[in-house]
Amino acid sequence: MKNFKTNIFLFAMLTASPLTVNAQTADEVDDADSIVVKKKVHVAFRDKDADHLLGGISYVDMEELQKKDYTMSSLEDMYALIGGWNGSNLWGMDNERLDNNDNNNLPLVIIDGVKRPSNNVLPSEIEQVTFLKGAQAVVLYGPKAAKGAILITTKRAKVDGLKIEASANTGFFVAKEFPEYLGSAEYMTLYNEACMNDALPTGPKYSQMDIYNHASGVNPYRYPNVNYYSDEYVRKAYNRSDATLEIQGGGTRAHFYTNINYYRLEDLLNFGNAKDNYTDRFSVRGNVDLVINKVIKGYANASATFYNANKNKGDFWAEASTMRPNFPENAAPLIPIEMVDPNASKALAILGKSLNLLDGRYFPGGTKATQENVIADCYFGGKTKDVSRQFQFDAGFTYDMSKFVKGLSFKTLFSIDYAANYGLSYDNEYAVFIPTWSNYNSKDIIVGITQQNDEIVTGHMAMSNTKYRQTISWNGHFDYENTFAGKHHVTGLLLGNMYTTTASGTYHRYANANLGLQAGYDYMGRYFADISVAGVHSARLPEGNREALSPSFTIGWNIAKEKFMEGSGIDDLLLSASYSNLNEDIDVYMNDDYFYLYDASWDMGGGSFYWNEGVNTQYTFSKSGRNPSLDFIHRKEWSVSLRGSFFNKLITADLTYFNTDMDGFIVNNLSTFPSHLRSGLSGSSFMPAINNNIQNRKGLDFSVTAQKQLGKVHAQLGVVGTWLKTENKKYDELLEYDYQKAEGRPLDALWGYKCLGFYSVDDFNYNEETGKYTSLKAGMPSPKIGGTLQPGDLKYEDVNADGNIDAKDQVYLGKNGAFGSPFTLGVNLTLKYKNFTLFALCNGQYGASAMKNNSYYFMQGESKYSVNARGRWTPETAATATHPRLTTQNLANNAVASTFWKYSTDRFNIRKVQLTYDLPEEWLKGKVVKALSVYINGNDLLTISKNRKIMDTNVGYAPQTRFYNLGVKVTM
Repeated sequence: MKNFKTNIFLFAMLTASPLTVNAQTADEVDDADSIVVKKKVHVAFRDKDADHLLGGISYVDMEELQKKDYTMSSLEDMYALIGGWNGSNLWGMDNERLDNNDNNNLPLVIIDGVKRPSNNVLPSEIEQVTFLKGAQAVVLYGPKAAKGAILITTKRAKVDGLKIEASANTGFFVAKEFPEYLGSAEYMTLYNEACMNDALPTGPKYSQMDIYNHASGVNPYRYPNVNYYSDEYVRKAYNRSDATLEIQGGGTRAHFYTNINYYRLEDLLNFGNAKDNYTDRFSVRGNVDLVINKVIKGYANASATFYNANKNKGDFWAEASTMRPNFPENAAPLIPIEMVDPNASKALAILGKSLNLLDGRYFPGGTKATQENVIADCYFGGKTKDVSRQFQFDAGFTYDMSKFVKGLSFKTLFSIDYAANYGLSYDNEYAVFIPTWSNYNSKDIIVGITQQNDEIVTGHMAMSNTKYRQTISWNGHFDYENTFAGKHHVTGLLLGNMYTTTASGTYHRYANANLGLQAGYDYMGRYFADISVAGVHSARLPEGNREALSPSFTIGWNIAKEKFMEGSGIDDLLLSASYSNLNEDIDVYMNDDYFYLYDASWDMGGGSFYWNEGVNTQYTFSKSGRNPSLDFIHRKEWSVSLRGSFFNKLITADLTYFNTDMDGFIVNNLSTFPSHLRSGLSGSSFMPAINNNIQNRKGLDFSVTAQKQLGKVHAQLGVVGTWLKTENKKYDELLEYDYQKAEGRPLDALWGYKCLGFYSVDDFNYNEETGKYTSLKAGMPSPKIGGTLQPGDLKYEDVNADGNIDAKDQVYLGKNGAFGSPFTLGVNLTLKYKNFTLFALCNGQYGASAMKNNSYYFMQGESKYSVNARGRWTPETAATATHPRLTTQNLANNAVASTFWKYSTDRFNIRKVQLTYDLPEEWLKGKVVKALSVYINGNDLLTISKNRKIMDTNVGYAPQTRFYNLGVKVTM
């Protein structure tokens, strides 16, 4: 065993390499193998005691959480643990224009002091996650952090000697819901009804014999009834498995931590090349801490990730939601050769030359109009492989300068990260074969074949979609911390910080550069004051406006430390208030342009403001005027926080009220400049970009935890949540009617028509000779949305009473929750009994709405019919109908946003339940294995909602899933 550990130690030292400064300080050593540490909270460029946090900051101890909650991604489940975080943003901030190459519309993510993508670090690697929500918490990170920041700190060695931990998990994903569509016969019957509704001169499209043949299933190759969600194409479950090895150790001069992980994820599809779909990821991360001498400590961190996603050709889920069950007509996606008449020599000869026969027995069917299908794509179209490679490295040191000034130190960090992505694919082309059917002796046979398109089997992989990204970071700062007379605690920081990201296909770098100054004071942990100022720079603004100061001021009072609070049962009660004015350039953009907005812009190609430069030449026109005063957008925020613990920490609570103005969003101002400066032709305009619009967000985020020993059971219950209200405080617009103005409305407003139900037969004039409804009766508002209306179409309110139904009748219908539902809730429960731990997570959202806005709900034209078509309007079901009449038209009138399609997204989810069993320590005394845990868990178990089925059903995408997992963790 000694030799084994020695070998592991040598291997780990070779693979170990970098991540952040240890945010923990050793208080004492209990024995030769372990270090007792006092954890601190990682905040901007420094660490703080948890009881000195002044609001707008929350954190999660991931090492403790992982003991009871198995997660698969770095920020999973955080919305049920952190108030103010809804899974995508902090305090309702819009992250759309942050560097999306990195973090997919998340706030700024800092991993070990470096801006990095959150999806490239696994939970098993993480020590702590800190959420910087308030402006005062992010000011030192500069303009790109103005929407909040998430700090992820990876693990570092905490033991002398050697410690090995290994874990393995395997589980299965099971689909929650599949869309439900009509079979061929029912679809054809209802499509005939749509033809009759439209009074088409050709009458019904399908004969009764056609419908019967499709319903009977006697020949599914000539009369197909394709169910894309059947067991023929979709598995009932698919697997995900992972394994992780963690090695840490060291001695007097050096410590190392290494994490090696591999996971493999399968796919729900089970046919053709799709059966072999899988995603796998292998990663190695290492952190090394070195004591160079008494005053200098250094570290180095490195991570390498290898990611592959093997996929079939074609978009199965998109086609499954649009391809009708009887389509292609008269030809199934795959047809057996045995259906061909043995005497049809020409047909057999054509098939005999084909390069794409499945198992030598099936050929892809089609029509002239349908020359490919997603089933054939999966079998014959080839396959693709998406490849991602990432390497990250950072290193730094800390220089203790106490010999010059007590409490002074200098810290610096440098990092360089690379990411490369590319695609590999076999791009085959296949033919479809159009059968000519006949019937001999009551048996369908194919008597002729027409080949549509050529066949190409490449035999080699092509590379495409090559992308790269490089991020270089540096920061350095002088830190000061000292306590005078045992009462006066003073902190200070002087900072330089920068990072720049270069990405393929992007001319301008994504960059951040700022200076920072922080000064803090507290008197015996009772009275607090903190001032932070960032000097920021942005190349997106005109010269003279590229630099600015972002100040932040915070004061605090720990009321519990006053003498009059003694014996009150209040352990801690810290009240703090903050005001900040941050300058940000994230939102310095207009029409997808981020640079030179301050300058006059001209273009070629037609418009109303031009000069003819010669015969047969293009025209030059102005796109925008010049504005040398264009400025930063300002995050002006004040907040009040209250954090406390009561009755010997029986209850702890943290509440923050925030009120934020994002002031100065850029527009081509319509209401300030005369209209003749904008023509509307080819985008011609002399109007400059100016700072104008103001967005307001206000709300309350809270976290309350109660814990108590109940007999042999230790119970802990946590409740977190956010109440959020957003408003366009100032919005540039020129509208005729006040009820259509965005100003004063929520940022995520839903707009649409007020639906009055269905038009009835009594609303129309009827021509008995033609058997058609000709027009609406006199006095009825005239619909202008689009399409020829009939009884059973949707009727809307003429809000402005002008006799027309048009865009001027759209009104505010509610909030869509784009920045978070007005109220979000998270609940977490832990019950410990002996060696068993039960952990549960729930979350909810309330107050937002959405629209049923796809063809699964409003079916018309050539759409595939879902089961919702059964609730269509007919004269007989007029009183109970839940869907407009069926029509062969693409009727815009029925497909617009309105109260008819609106539904509430209120829901409460049982997100996770996990049961963990830890083997008793006495069983393992003297054994190689020091600890062993076994756990089972289920994710996304239940949604409680009136509209559960709507929200659980994905249309055009892979289905939502539940996950059931079994795991084990061993410590040696």
